[in-house]
Amino acid sequence: MPAGAAVRVPFVGLTGGLGAGKSTALAALGRLGAATLSTDAVVHDLYASDEVRDAVVARWGPEVAPGGEVDRAAVARRAFAAPDERAWLEGLIWPLVAARVAAWREDASRRDPAPAAAIVETPLLFEAGMEAVYDVTIAVVADEGVRDERARARGHHGVDERSARQLSQEEKALRATYVVANSGSVEELELALAGVLEKLRDQTGNQDRDR
Repeated sequence: MPAGAAVRVPFVGLTGGLGAGKSTALAALGRLGAATLSTDAVVHDLYASDEVRDAVVARWGPEVAPGGEVDRAAVARRAFAAPDERAWLEGLIWPLVAARVAAWREDASRRDPAPAAAIVETPLLFEAGMEAVYDVTIAVVADEGVRDERARARGHHGVDERSARQLSQEEKALRATYVVANSGSVEELELALAGVLEKLRDQTGNQDRDR
């Protein structure tokens, strides 16, 4: 393959409910040879940019960026105060996230050796109607008791799917291409994810042979 040439790398959306262990799964996939990206991390970077800071200050005033740094909690309070405010923020952030993800995917397709897959952790994947963007999707699920314990450990008061912003994990599982259980150990999770990557390799190989 010529240096810098793009190869076909499966593009995968990873999602799951609060406390299911999406970030743990993303880290495991990285260890298994996938290129990984968290949209939460992208959003964090965007909030540190002048473009987003200036936009939210113009919309809601300087109190959302004390000292010149965006206070995400303050932004969230204003964004969720009314549907039109939330729609405005999503209209600002989501296209910027999409552009970052597209650039990252292009870079992943040119890596040598090629990664096993290019996987993007997207908490609101189905809620935002983004499933068509990806070749396949993975939903990480866990027992309710395990999810609740993890959520409380992170300072959340139980699992309530963020006040119904998110679909239930059962609905996410129904919509996903693959479902991976994460109620046990990290080793068990990694083994299950390795199986998914193997299926993706087989699928990609078959498609390449059919060309």
